[in-house]
Amino acid sequence: QVQLVESGGGLVQPGGSLRLSCAASGSIFSIAAMGWYRQAPGKQRELVADITSGGSTNYADSVKGRFTISRDNAKNTVYLQMNSLKPEDTAVYYCNAFLTVIRGAFPAQYWGQGTQVTVSS
Repeated sequence: QVQLVESGGGLVQPGGSLRLSCAASGSIFSIAAMGWYRQAPGKQRELVADITSGGSTNYADSVKGRFTISRDNAKNTVYLQMNSLKPEDTAVYYCNAFLTVIRGAFPAQYWGQGTQVTVSS
């Protein structure tokens, strides 16, 4: 049993900031990577940023220079600091983890429930 729980979403004005958190819990052996995806109404879910266990990061072009992903491996938690927010950042943001459960043979993808981020005046 694995659970990813997001927090930190909400309503913010353009130019403002939000910090999302996602904590993974359960029978986890190791986490290879964690990331954030987002999905706006009528659009495909897209990768926003991800980070490997070694600390390598990757960002969508649309958020480079504005968003920062980080993780606390000891707490199995990933964060997304979002600055200079724009209306086009409005979406449901989903936490994702690529992990192996205790006594498991293969890693698999796990998803959080999603948290709404709305950027509006």
